[in-house]
Amino acid sequence: MQQDFRNEQNYIRAKKRVKDIKGFYVHLSVYIIVNIFISGVIIFGLIKSGDSFSETFSNFGVYSTWVFWGIGMFFHWLGVFGFKSIGFGRDWEERKIKEMMEKEEQKNRF
Repeated sequence: MQQDFRNEQNYIRAKKRVKDIKGFYVHLSVYIIVNIFISGVIIFGLIKSGDSFSETFSNFGVYSTWVFWGIGMFFHWLGVFGFKSIGFGRDWEERKIKEMMEKEEQKNRF
């Protein structure tokens, strides 16, 4: 009985985690598609008003939604994946040591 409850709890937690991760990737996809569209419209408008193609890239309007929405994306990512995903969790040093040892071992093989 206790084991069934624990399995159910684990399933619910895992299902929520997958839903959160999927939500982040949907948000990321929308972010990329919408910002490409917005940047394209701004670049097209600037070219129509007489700017050269290279001049349009010095206009902050082309990048502004990427930057400000990107800040929101960063916090969404942080909320979903947490500080451990940055790489400095508890076992970060151990993982890095193993990674360096594996690289050294591969280098010595060849």
